[in-house]
Amino acid sequence: MAHFMLFFAILHAILAVSLGDGLRDSISLLRIKSELVDPAGVLDNWSPRAHICSWNGLSCSDDQMHIVGLNLSGSGLSGSIPRELWQLTSIETLDLSLNSLTGPLPPELRQLQNLVTLLLYSNFLSGEIPPEVGLLKNLQVLRIGDNLLSGAIPPSIGNLTELRVLGLAYCQLNGSIPVYIGNLKHLISLDLQNNSLSGLIPEEIHGCEELQNFAASNNMLEGGIPSSIGSLKLLQILNLANNSLSGSIPVVLSQLTNLKYLNFLGNRLNGDIPSELNQLVQLEMLDLSQNNLSGSIHLLSTQLKNLEALVLSDNALTGSIPSNFCLRNSNLRQLLLARNKLTGRFPLEVLSCYSLQQLDLSDNSFGGELPAALDNLENLTDLVLNNNSFTGTLPPEIGNMSYLENLYLFGNMITGGIPVEIGKLQRLKTIYLYDNQMSGSIPRELTNCSDLTGIDFFGNHFTGPIPATIGNLKNLVLLQLRQNGLSGPIPPSLGYCRSLQRLALADNKLTGTLPPTFRFISQLSTITLYNNSFEGPLPSSLFLLKNLKIINFSHNRFSGTIFPLSGSNSLTAIDLTNNSFSGSIPSRLSMCRNLSRLRLAHNHLTGTIPSEFGQLTQLNFLDLSYNNLTGEVPPQLSSCKRVEHLLLSDNQFRGTIPPWLGSLQELGELDFSSNNFRGTVPAELGNCSNLLKLSLHGNSLSNMIPEEIGNLTSLNVLNLQRNNFSGSIPSTIRQCKKLYELRLSENFLTGLIPFELGELTELQVILDLSKNLFSGEIPSSLGNLIKLERLNLSSNQLQGEVPVSLGKLTSLHMLNLSNNHLQGQIPSTFSGFPLSSFLRNDKLCGPPLAKCLESQGQRKKHLSDAAVTGITVAIVLTSTVICLVMLYIMLRMWCKWRKVSISNLDGGGAEYKREEEKWGLGNEKKRPGEYWKVDSVAEMQQQHAF
Repeated sequence: MAHFMLFFAILHAILAVSLGDGLRDSISLLRIKSELVDPAGVLDNWSPRAHICSWNGLSCSDDQMHIVGLNLSGSGLSGSIPRELWQLTSIETLDLSLNSLTGPLPPELRQLQNLVTLLLYSNFLSGEIPPEVGLLKNLQVLRIGDNLLSGAIPPSIGNLTELRVLGLAYCQLNGSIPVYIGNLKHLISLDLQNNSLSGLIPEEIHGCEELQNFAASNNMLEGGIPSSIGSLKLLQILNLANNSLSGSIPVVLSQLTNLKYLNFLGNRLNGDIPSELNQLVQLEMLDLSQNNLSGSIHLLSTQLKNLEALVLSDNALTGSIPSNFCLRNSNLRQLLLARNKLTGRFPLEVLSCYSLQQLDLSDNSFGGELPAALDNLENLTDLVLNNNSFTGTLPPEIGNMSYLENLYLFGNMITGGIPVEIGKLQRLKTIYLYDNQMSGSIPRELTNCSDLTGIDFFGNHFTGPIPATIGNLKNLVLLQLRQNGLSGPIPPSLGYCRSLQRLALADNKLTGTLPPTFRFISQLSTITLYNNSFEGPLPSSLFLLKNLKIINFSHNRFSGTIFPLSGSNSLTAIDLTNNSFSGSIPSRLSMCRNLSRLRLAHNHLTGTIPSEFGQLTQLNFLDLSYNNLTGEVPPQLSSCKRVEHLLLSDNQFRGTIPPWLGSLQELGELDFSSNNFRGTVPAELGNCSNLLKLSLHGNSLSNMIPEEIGNLTSLNVLNLQRNNFSGSIPSTIRQCKKLYELRLSENFLTGLIPFELGELTELQVILDLSKNLFSGEIPSSLGNLIKLERLNLSSNQLQGEVPVSLGKLTSLHMLNLSNNHLQGQIPSTFSGFPLSSFLRNDKLCGPPLAKCLESQGQRKKHLSDAAVTGITVAIVLTSTVICLVMLYIMLRMWCKWRKVSISNLDGGGAEYKREEEKWGLGNEKKRPGEYWKVDSVAEMQQQHAF
């Protein structure tokens, strides 16, 4: 340290001899040099070998004895402000602006009492403005904006009574504008833009009598505009845009006769626009847009003769434009009235504003036809009439507007074709005619407008081919022809639009194959061709389009491999749904690290899901359904943590449902249906708390439905039908309060239908438990499902009566309770359902089945038939026994008779005859019939008595 002090002492002596004893600032300057980073070498000539007044950026007094100015603006310096700077007490001007200085403003700056100009803007200074700045009594210019300064504006600023310019814009200052600002009577410019200042604009602002520029835009100021501003007679610029100012526009502002720039956009001002503002004859720019102003327009360019820009967009103005709005000698160049409530036909008054360059009447309620005299506005560059109700055709005179660059007519009801005169507009850059009712073909003459960068004809009725000369538009960036009736192939010349970035030809009737010339559109980022009839394989040269981000070729007839579409590593979305693509999924797609949507459903793709897809960490939507894909779901997909839709249905995938699916916390839709998955549903799926749809139907899944299914509290759709699930429905399903579709049919589920299902009151689409083994009664709680439209409990083993509570299901339009063991009365509200809804139950009655009393009678009748059958069988058996007995008796008698006849040949006949009369054998065959008849009558009487 001693050596260091000795060095500077010797150096001071040398400088005193070489430069004069009065230049003591040299030591401080050399220390300043040593503390600053100077990559450009601006301070290289700061050396004792040269006279101090010749050093870069320094200004000396007339006698060259003192440093009075230091200007190192834009020198690329960095580091903090050296403290030695404050030892230059003679300095009057300090300019370190436009550098990269950091750190705070030191309070030692108060030592620079001679300072008149302090310029530190556009650095990276931070911290608060030190209150000591208020001690610089001679300061006239203070510009320290465009830094990282924070905190409030110190009230001591009000002590700088000589201040002419105060620049604090583009910082992070907060708090309110100090009332002491009114002490600055000589202030000419006050710039507070782009901070976070709040509170009211102080009435004391009127004390700044010489103020010419007051800019406080992009803050959070509130309250009304103080009427005291009207006393600032010298004010030329008043910019209070993008605050939260409210109330009406003070009429006293009309007294600011020197005002040239008035900007109140982006506030909450309301009420009418004062007609007194017509007195601001010096006004050049008036912007009152994005407020809540209402009433009619009373401002006239006939009085505001210097007005060049009138911006009243985004208000609630009504009526039409005044008839005397414009004169031939008007200077008005910009008239922006968009997004109001203006009405009437196209304002012909505007056609007198011959100097007009920009006309924006968009988003109003203007109607009628566009006037042929539009070409009066011969200097017009921008004609913006979109989102009105203009009708009629596009006048051919528009071709005379030779300066026209932007034509926006979308969102109207314009009919007819595009006039061929449009080809005369050699400066035309954008033409947006979408959402109209235009028809006819796209004229070839349009391709003469060689400066065109944007064409948007979406949603019209254009027909015919795309002009073959479309390739003339070398500067074309956007070509949007979607939703028309265009036909034919894509012209090969389109490939020569080498600047093209977005191509949308979807929803037309285009045919043919893609031209090989597409390889020349190297800047193409978006291409949508869906809903056409394109066919054939893709040109292999598409692989050369390295800037592609979005591809949608869905709903066409493309075939072959999709490999040509995998050349760009910038892809974010691919949709090839519903084509005839075949082959495998290119693993190269895994190099598209920003790919978020991959939809390849309804094709003929084969092979497996590439394991490399695990590298697609931005993937949000993966749809591979309805293909012929095989294999297991690769575990690498577990790295795709952002996936929300995972759709693999209708393929030939096998294996088990992977447990790692539970780690996909963003998963909202999971569809593995109609595959060959087996095993159980992993309990880990219960971790997918954002899951809205779970479809696993049509597999061979078995075992019980896991209780963790109840953790899916956001679930809307649960479809597990056509599997081999067993056991009961877990009671935890009651926690899935947002379910509106539940399908569990065609399984082997057993037990009771859970009473808790009645708590799923959002069920609407269907509750399907059919073709299971459920037993017991239908729970009455199902009557709480008042939104339910379809209920299927058929083909189970349900018993008991249909609960009366089900009658509350008034939204039901499909009901199936057939093939169960239900009985009793069907609720009357179900009488309108078909008979098939209730068939093959045991004892169910009531409409649409037979009435319950009639049904009981039928049951009695069925019982009598059974009794009759039993009695008949008993009688037949009894009769058989009797016949056998009689036969036995007859045989015995015959045997006796034979003995008698053999032993007594004489007189035996008479004896036989007497024996016959004794026994009455002649009636023996009749009596059993008579007894049968009597018994039958008795049985009939017994039956009726039953």
